[in-house]
Amino acid sequence: MKALADLVVLDLTHMLAGPFGAMLLADLGATTIKVEPPGRGEATRRLLENDPVHSLNGVGAYFLTLNRNKKSVAIDLKSPDGLALFYELVKKADILFSNFGPGVNERLGIDHQTLAAHNPRIITCSVSGFGETGPGADRPAFDMVAQGYGGGMSITGFPGGPPTKAGIPVGDLGGGIFGTLGILAALHARERTGRGQHVDISMQDCQISLLTYMATMYLLSGQEIGAMGNTHFRHIPYNTYPTRDRHIILACVTDQAWCNVAKVIGDPELADPALAALPGRAAKRAWFEARLAEVLKTETCDFWLARFAEADVPAAPVNDFGHALSDPQILARNMVVDVPQPEGGTVRMPGNPIKLSETGDESFSPSPRLGQHTDDVLRGLLDKTAAEIASLRTRGVVQ
Repeated sequence: MKALADLVVLDLTHMLAGPFGAMLLADLGATTIKVEPPGRGEATRRLLENDPVHSLNGVGAYFLTLNRNKKSVAIDLKSPDGLALFYELVKKADILFSNFGPGVNERLGIDHQTLAAHNPRIITCSVSGFGETGPGADRPAFDMVAQGYGGGMSITGFPGGPPTKAGIPVGDLGGGIFGTLGILAALHARERTGRGQHVDISMQDCQISLLTYMATMYLLSGQEIGAMGNTHFRHIPYNTYPTRDRHIILACVTDQAWCNVAKVIGDPELADPALAALPGRAAKRAWFEARLAEVLKTETCDFWLARFAEADVPAAPVNDFGHALSDPQILARNMVVDVPQPEGGTVRMPGNPIKLSETGDESFSPSPRLGQHTDDVLRGLLDKTAAEIASLRTRGVVQ
């Protein structure tokens, strides 16, 4: 049995931040019911749906991945009957996860105060760009907006170059991850208090949190850090270097690590005893980095990796997706999984990184078709009869 198998989640999320957080809960076993509007469903269903290489049977990579292990129920929350039906689901649920803009939950009647009147144990979580309080709460936000406001873009890229966003959408994904963490904390608190609560997640807050020690450095000194490319403000060498094929990373945080590198590469100039300690390398940093890059370009990435591994040097390749997703370590940890599809065949996608020793069962079901589980959920969770469901469908309340 999976760790969260006793929980019911109502998933009202869309796009990336919320769906990713709800996916994590679903992967861990929570019965995750995606509540979608009838007709076209959640907006992410449309992304890449007609892309010839990034979709399958009219479902794009976004929806295929972010909505695995979920059920779909289509309810018109803007109709009185649909909202009343939703409140019945709330009474059976533990968690409601959403990522609408500020004020939308209140307008729809699905804010925590309203839902707690139906179920005092309900935990609600809202992920938004800037949170629900403060003078900037109403700012519109997407991933890069959060990255920009959060400061991380100012230290990403190379000196003198333009500010650069992270290749991974860390603004959205950070919101989803912290949202899930907040929900789990609220669940733990509910064990003591018997009451649910609201979890208010700001994507900008998450980006500030991820600045960690670098923010503290600035707050101590008042000095901006600025972009440093792939180098480190203190450790040398700590950088990416070209080889005959792929780039390689050296991450030497001690003098001994550098001395091990120097022995492996066998370059007389870099073997200078003056470079054995960090101050000597820092004094000649530009020359040092250029010379090291020149030497490493003489062989392939795999050549150097094998020799650095023998010398216990912290080194890594800069993998493209093909190399990263075929890494034997990744495959051994079930981090590329085959998810079966309703029409036959499977789709390969990233697995679940949370490995539990006791309740770590890993299984994956496909993303649902719109309204695929409406009847099952209304019968199984709310004890609706076939006639009652047919009436709801005839009136356009459900699909």
